[in-house]
Amino acid sequence: MKRALILTFITLSFAKVISQEKSFPQKPIDSKFETSDIQNFWIAFDAYEDSDKNPFEGYIKNGTAGLQGFIRNRIISADSLLNMVIRRKQDYEKVRDIEEKIKDIEKKVKPYFYALEYWYPYTVYPPVYFVVGRFNTMGTISKNGLLIGAEMLNNNNFEYIPGLIVHESIHFQQKWPKGEKNLLQQSILEGAADFIAELITGTKLNGGTNRYGNKHKDNLCKEFLQVMHGNNFQDWLYGVSGKDDRPHDLGYWIGYEIVKAYFNKAEDKKLAVNHILNIEDYDRFLKESGYLEKYEEKVKKQ
Repeated sequence: MKRALILTFITLSFAKVISQEKSFPQKPIDSKFETSDIQNFWIAFDAYEDSDKNPFEGYIKNGTAGLQGFIRNRIISADSLLNMVIRRKQDYEKVRDIEEKIKDIEKKVKPYFYALEYWYPYTVYPPVYFVVGRFNTMGTISKNGLLIGAEMLNNNNFEYIPGLIVHESIHFQQKWPKGEKNLLQQSILEGAADFIAELITGTKLNGGTNRYGNKHKDNLCKEFLQVMHGNNFQDWLYGVSGKDDRPHDLGYWIGYEIVKAYFNKAEDKKLAVNHILNIEDYDRFLKESGYLEKYEEKVKKQ
């Protein structure tokens, strides 16, 4: 799965702080899947050709707290959304029946939430908002909950959506470093969400990228060591320069491998999950994982 198509414009800087400040349910049975924004979208969609005003202004004004967190950098404005609807009307029509499929997704996700509770009893369960945007984001989080772009759901990716929701749920539990994050920190944060999601669901979220990373492991590990403390994510997260044939988001792969190595070394696996979600020192975490240890001396010599 190409993560560039799945996790675009990710907003992840809240997580643990928000879960502490807001009162979210602490039991999986109380988790909510909110789809009212989809219903309001279709009301506006069916009215736009016969209306003198932009009906998507009402869609935004009357939207849930989840939709409000989806506007900046995604929907942007009612006019931006209307322009996209005009351009891609037929693509929107393809997901007209998406609410029924979301019910099936919810049935699959709820058991995963119970598994997450087993591994991390301190989990909170914010609402999962299904909103309709401009074909640029499938999954992210805001201070109000998890946000899923319903227009991005199709028959080719439904099998990945439960894992995606779990991935975003894990981001909501993580303790985030203050200030601007470097490549090492962001890669471990993303890789940790992938690793724990796989631990819970049994499904790999980033299969194609993982295969490429494992095939080119030696060169990539040495390259990562040289750039991991910088703030330039290009060629590792959310975009590539085209300098070689690498796929998007290799940071997910190397972060996943670092977390996996840490988990495999731990005697108490549940305690390891707690540590993974509450990392204080990322360099120390990397060292304790031992994953890049054999490459460090080679990089120093270079």
